[in-house]
Amino acid sequence: MVTKERIINALKDVYDPEIGRSIVELNMVDKIDINEGKVTIDIKLTIKGCPLQNNIKEDVIKKVSAIEGVDEVSVNMGAMTDEERQKLAENMNRQKKPIFEKTRVIVVGSGKGGVGKSTVSANLAVALGKLGYKVGLIDADVLGFSIPRLLGIVGERPYALDENTILPIEKYGIKVISMGNFADEDTPLIWRGPLLGGVLEQFMNDVYWGELDYMILDLPPGTGDIPLTIMQKIPEQKFLLVTTPQASASHVAGRIAYMAQKVNIDVIGITENMSYFECPDCHKRYNIFGEGETEKLAKELKTEILVKIPIDIKIREKSDIGLPIAFINGPEAEYYIELAKKVAEKVKPIR
Repeated sequence: MVTKERIINALKDVYDPEIGRSIVELNMVDKIDINEGKVTIDIKLTIKGCPLQNNIKEDVIKKVSAIEGVDEVSVNMGAMTDEERQKLAENMNRQKKPIFEKTRVIVVGSGKGGVGKSTVSANLAVALGKLGYKVGLIDADVLGFSIPRLLGIVGERPYALDENTILPIEKYGIKVISMGNFADEDTPLIWRGPLLGGVLEQFMNDVYWGELDYMILDLPPGTGDIPLTIMQKIPEQKFLLVTTPQASASHVAGRIAYMAQKVNIDVIGITENMSYFECPDCHKRYNIFGEGETEKLAKELKTEILVKIPIDIKIREKSDIGLPIAFINGPEAEYYIELAKKVAEKVKPIR
């Protein structure tokens, strides 16, 4: 016999993809009507016109259709009232745990800009997601943000349930937040340090991340206030250094790595980006930016080079259209999959 209790139990396995909690737990199931073998369910979305509402609808139909005796399932999608949404936000805030309590934090930094640090951050996050981990990505480069462009989320705006509860954007299996999703891409931001620090505090404390295995933080380049503040505030973080082979890059990269070590942060390794160019016709390798300097730096820092990523036009082309190469099955993705595996081995998840 089909009962409301059986339907509710089935719906406990349907999750809001943005919040990551059961639609039953979130009080999104508004009404259930049973007419012999036909079931009609009214769902209240947290966000009117939620872009992922079809995912919820399909999951509801799938779960309820599996109940013996159900012949047809109809789902009506509505939206919560402001009062209901406020109540939900208050409940979520009461249950919110410190973001880094059970989450491994990997900060990705570089000595200077232009070495591909953000490309590495984005692809590392996506690669960890492909390996089955729950991953968040904070674009901490508040003034020089490029994560939205790399992930194809330029112009997308995070949704706020209330002033203290922001839902991150979900793309390619990871959760993301960036200043670039609150400001126009071409508008210069002229802010001083304390204001920037306030933005990052919101990203860490007011964004509802849910349960994560890893949080990747894409730092601004150099040894300024923001990298230092992040290094001092977040406990048990690990540092991944990104550089290119030439001496000018590796020497500058050493400064931020030494800064990390001075505040007792482990440098888990180095990613050498733009390591070499391989001719697609003859397969001969050319060390355009030189070689050997990153090995010297690794030795000085008492760490290792985790991966050497070549200059590859496909990585650049896909980045330009917001499709991280790590999301695609192919040889170019393997550099980032290898990096993700090594990071996960060195920094094992807590759960």
